[in-house]
Amino acid sequence: MTSVAYILPVYEEEENLAVFHAAMQAATSTRPDLDFEFIYVNDGSKDNSLEGLLELRATDQRVTVLSLSRNCGHQVAVTAGLDAAGEADAVIIMDTDLQDPPAVSMEMITMWQDGVDVVYAQRRSRKDGAFKRATAYGFYWVLDRLASIDIPRNVGDFRLMDRRVVAEVNRYREQDRFLRGIVAHVGFRQEALLFDRDERYAGETGYPLRKMLSFAASGIIGFSTMPLKMISRLGFAISALSVVLAAYVFGVRVFNPDDSVPGWAFLGVGMFLLSGIQLIMMGVIGSYLGRVYVETQDRPLYSLSLVARGAS
Repeated sequence: MTSVAYILPVYEEEENLAVFHAAMQAATSTRPDLDFEFIYVNDGSKDNSLEGLLELRATDQRVTVLSLSRNCGHQVAVTAGLDAAGEADAVIIMDTDLQDPPAVSMEMITMWQDGVDVVYAQRRSRKDGAFKRATAYGFYWVLDRLASIDIPRNVGDFRLMDRRVVAEVNRYREQDRFLRGIVAHVGFRQEALLFDRDERYAGETGYPLRKMLSFAASGIIGFSTMPLKMISRLGFAISALSVVLAAYVFGVRVFNPDDSVPGWAFLGVGMFLLSGIQLIMMGVIGSYLGRVYVETQDRPLYSLSLVARGAS
């Protein structure tokens, strides 16, 4: 029987879990021809999410529970689920706050069975606040212009991937993970499925502004060298400004020496010139060195404190 695994990252979603899983059961009951597994990944939740997941498992043996030893972030939690779902014919990534309607995943499965390798859910509308919509628009606008690959706009991690795609994605083990960029990078046949995103059922988002900015930086830096080029260009611009300033100082000293101020010329030109050079070198070396340092440590992406699967 064809198998489909859901990767369901959880971070402090105790109020949503029972309602979400009931919606998942209702949606998947329309496809009795498929073998479903629900892989919930507890991302170091501090509330009672883990207990709630174990209660779900007690009533539904299709539920697998993975618990990370600490909070590693949404992208790493999804990665842990992908690692565990290697035998499934297809994998669907969803959040558990009911903003991604479970019924939409049934449409994804139909498209996959028609030959699409990756079906990504593209938001036709979203019921977020004005600030969230504005920052999301700004992020995708910047990413679209800076990234070296085409990453679809208004697309999160809600998607279906064929097992061949999952195998390729699992080969990417960088620490600063941006999965929607990785999936775009691996290629294969990818198509969009438009849907209307709902509001959170309960609780608060696990992505405050600080995490959103960090996530955006990972996406831009991980798939674009344009920030390095912009820093270098800024450095060259400042250096050019110092040359203009030097020409001005020289002109004042030659043609209007009474207006010149002794000593400031050398300090001004030297400061701008050295600042420009420092920006160029620090921008190039610092950005690359930081990434190289983290990757060469070759640390595991995560550690599991609990695995509840099958008869265990």
